[in-house]
Amino acid sequence: MVFLYHNRKYWRGWLPDYVIQQLNEFHTGVALFFVLSGFLIAYTYADKPLASKKDYLKYLLIRFCRIFPVYLLILTISYWDTGFPAANLIVYNYTLLKGFSDKYNLNGLPQSWTLTVELCFYILAPFIYVQAQKSISKTMAYLWLLTLLSLGIGYTWHSINGNPGKWLYDALFIFNGTFFGRFIEFFSGVLLAIFLKKKIVSDTVPKKRYLTFLSSFWILAAIYAISCFEIDTYDQGTQHLTGLIIRNLILPLFICTFLFSLITERTWLSRLLSTRVAVLMGNASYIFYLIHIGYVNRRIAAFHWLNDRNFILLWLIAIVTYLVVEKPVYDLARKQIKRW
Repeated sequence: MVFLYHNRKYWRGWLPDYVIQQLNEFHTGVALFFVLSGFLIAYTYADKPLASKKDYLKYLLIRFCRIFPVYLLILTISYWDTGFPAANLIVYNYTLLKGFSDKYNLNGLPQSWTLTVELCFYILAPFIYVQAQKSISKTMAYLWLLTLLSLGIGYTWHSINGNPGKWLYDALFIFNGTFFGRFIEFFSGVLLAIFLKKKIVSDTVPKKRYLTFLSSFWILAAIYAISCFEIDTYDQGTQHLTGLIIRNLILPLFICTFLFSLITERTWLSRLLSTRVAVLMGNASYIFYLIHIGYVNRRIAAFHWLNDRNFILLWLIAIVTYLVVEKPVYDLARKQIKRW
């Protein structure tokens, strides 16, 4: 979905406008990823990282080792080839602080703004999980307070000196590009994990027929609804309040239902996603995400270009890089951290 979203501009003129309008909203693939991330982290780790300060630190180090090695490698290669930018941009990109700025968040590897969002969730996830089991409403209140705090910082900064770096500014950026505005997606996944764990323990997991089909339909309907608020084919529905509300508040519910259906209902889709090829692509998807636009994609395009916009070639490169670089490095780091 995200690949199609980023390449839609090349198909304007020969694809019908109504198709382009739908592709304009395929950024919602990121929403699916955020919900899935919330579910997996909560289901895998639960409250274990909070057993001690050391356990929490080990949990964070393992998560950081999942994200940073390949990201920093690609970023460094790109700078080495094209030239290093100003010192402040180097700091913002290497630390991922850039994700808190509407001015710098697309700098370096542009798609990596989502890594800042993801890291914010990793830091808070164990606390969210524990608090949500006590009170969902209080947890929601705490997270909304974080949203208000981020808005307050950004707008106060703007009132003082104009906030030239657009740090945590403005509201549209907060709700589109930061954890503080998109926590609902992660929180929905956490709640799904809590619900499923309780049902598994009590052996009362509900099973519904055709839920995969219905939830898929609801997701597509939500995407279509968001597209209805576009002014033209160069616009996005999430640039407008109603479209933003559908993406941030309503779509996560449909995604949770979809994930639940994949877990509990045996369909051709669940079987397809369980194949070795699909699992391998899932493991390599992080690298695909890092190379499908930006520096690596440009270098490959300059060398060789296929009519599928190098979709298959990019996947092959991602899979090889995962097997040769990412997996060995991550496995070694994880083993050393757990032994510590």
